[in-house]
Amino acid sequence: MKFKGLILTTALATSSFMFAQTKATAPAKINQTNTIKFVEYDLPNGLHVILHEDHATPIVAVTVLYHVGSKNEDPQRTGFAHFFEHLMFEGSENIGRGEYMKLIQNAGGQLNANTSFDRTFYYQVVPSNQLELGLWMEAERMLHAKIDSVGVETQRKVVKEELKQRNENTPYGSILNETFGHAYTVHPYRWTPGGSPEYINKAALSEFTDFYKTFYVPNNATLSIAGDINIEETKKLISKYYSTIPKGTKVIPRPTVVEPVKTKEVRDTVLDNIQLPAVIMAYHIPAQGTPDYYAVNMLSTLLSQGKSSRMQKSIVDKQQKALFAGAFALPSEDPGLALMFGITNMGVSPSDLENAMNEEFDKVKKELISEDEFQKLKNQLENDIINANTKMAGIAENLANYHVYFKDANLINTEINRFMKVTREDIQKAAQKYLTNENRVVLYYLPKQ
Repeated sequence: MKFKGLILTTALATSSFMFAQTKATAPAKINQTNTIKFVEYDLPNGLHVILHEDHATPIVAVTVLYHVGSKNEDPQRTGFAHFFEHLMFEGSENIGRGEYMKLIQNAGGQLNANTSFDRTFYYQVVPSNQLELGLWMEAERMLHAKIDSVGVETQRKVVKEELKQRNENTPYGSILNETFGHAYTVHPYRWTPGGSPEYINKAALSEFTDFYKTFYVPNNATLSIAGDINIEETKKLISKYYSTIPKGTKVIPRPTVVEPVKTKEVRDTVLDNIQLPAVIMAYHIPAQGTPDYYAVNMLSTLLSQGKSSRMQKSIVDKQQKALFAGAFALPSEDPGLALMFGITNMGVSPSDLENAMNEEFDKVKKELISEDEFQKLKNQLENDIINANTKMAGIAENLANYHVYFKDANLINTEINRFMKVTREDIQKAAQKYLTNENRVVLYYLPKQ
């Protein structure tokens, strides 16, 4: 599962969006000839299909995004979305137990899945002559996955061990759990996709079956395919394997609860099996796709992306108060969080590091960033967006994301324009509006001994 990698990335390496740094020169222009072309349509059962044809390499990415994440779970049964990410590899009526991965790997392909607060995403990257295999296997998963006591008990053990390794045996491994748990009081973002092994243990087989019949249905899924395909031939294969899958009849739960506006800072200490303290700050921010989200995203990039970013140059290099310091805005369907964090250098107290971080935030609030720095920031973002669409799996995933979250898959070509509308003044206003003490959680991670 890829969600666990985010923890190490945030705490020990770099921000979750690290790409090659570009120079602060004239603005890069997106070549219109590189526009990603696609076709999309709906099957009568509600399955949304997106197809992108590209013959550059003889591979194809077959992906399915189910619009179910941890926020759709029953508060007394957290962890179901992540659990199903594992369970869906158990097999189906026509695929033997433990054979799912072998079929793709023996065909020269690779596959994986990941779960977030808002979705569960499955993907296969196979040689283009194995397209039909990939389509059939995802249809098997959607139509009649193997939900039985053997598979459930097997995955209970796997998931429990994964959560133990992540939360207990990984330094700083509980950062996301602690941060979101302190930041939210009513919204389901208050628990993370890993959920609770306690609830998974309590759940009966009928509850897993019900979850499958509710969320793993064509009218809650987007089939996105990118690569060396023929559009018309692919449509025929999709009709062959997916048109007969019945539409789901259960109501799909969509949380409507709104987290109250914060009026007071939340502050706490977490003892962990670590050697160096860490300071974690989390600020409430708007949902992805909103104008302010783009400004906050650019603000976090300004603070932490690259060796010449503000936090790196000031806090790590010049003041040497942190071994690492970073920031990033987590994209989420509902209002989410921007994380600011640092691991103290030897002999530096968490309060000293916090003060240094606050000073950097105050600079952005008080002083408009320079034109040169702003131009460099725009170049970085353009570079990030272009790099995100260099692989077929990335294109398929982004097309599905844009359709599900924004009902506009063509944002894969145009979202850059939303970033380019952000001004220096917008970034300053975002810092003033969201980087406030009453809007944040501050956690000190301290060694147990």
